[in-house]
Amino acid sequence: MQPIKVYADRRSQPSRAVIIFCRVNQIDFEEITVDLFKSQHLSAEFRKINPMGQVPAIVDGRFKLFERYPADLFTRAKIDSILDWHHSNLRRGAATLVMHTALAPFLGLTTSPDAVKQAGKLLMQSLGRIESVWLKGDAKFLLGSPQPSIADLSLVCEIMQLEILGNDVRDRFLGAHEKILIWMDNVKKATSPHFEEAHELLFQVKASMLTNAAAANQTSEPSTKLRIASKL
Repeated sequence: MQPIKVYADRRSQPSRAVIIFCRVNQIDFEEITVDLFKSQHLSAEFRKINPMGQVPAIVDGRFKLFERYPADLFTRAKIDSILDWHHSNLRRGAATLVMHTALAPFLGLTTSPDAVKQAGKLLMQSLGRIESVWLKGDAKFLLGSPQPSIADLSLVCEIMQLEILGNDVRDRFLGAHEKILIWMDNVKKATSPHFEEAHELLFQVKASMLTNAAAANQTSEPSTKLRIASKL
């Protein structure tokens, strides 16, 4: 039997969640990299796989990934509701914040201060919602589950992208959310070593962006001084 094919870019939060999920559940799959930075997801070839041009995309007639949802229909419905909420709230806040504060300058795109402000507000609201609704009491995982679900992975991988913003900014958003930090640590431990392996590329991107930012600061400093000196 042929393994399923997972088309993904590990810089994509949903891609990392699906890869970790497959690893943890020992689902045999072939990972095929689709480089978002090179716009491979917009190619005619990839659109034959996913007309929406988005990753991750899975090619398997039996949709094995979805068979790994909990058997209980009520629990499955609750997980689906979290995933539905995720896209318009946590993902919208975190992804927009990262795009306009880190990725856009890195890729040479236009940024929006207003988008940053709104995204930061939505992100903080979303983190509070997770704590108050799905991590009540001493819940180890979402909905009080004894083990992480695809919802836990999706949300934690989303929050992990804050690493790209640097430690100070990351801590500014997460520092006041002790439950979130404990829950993230629980998910990492429960899915280790697959969680760390799936996020290696994210930390490589973070290191590259920090290096570029430092280099830009060094080159801009003298020019700034020259402009000031010319006005004296």
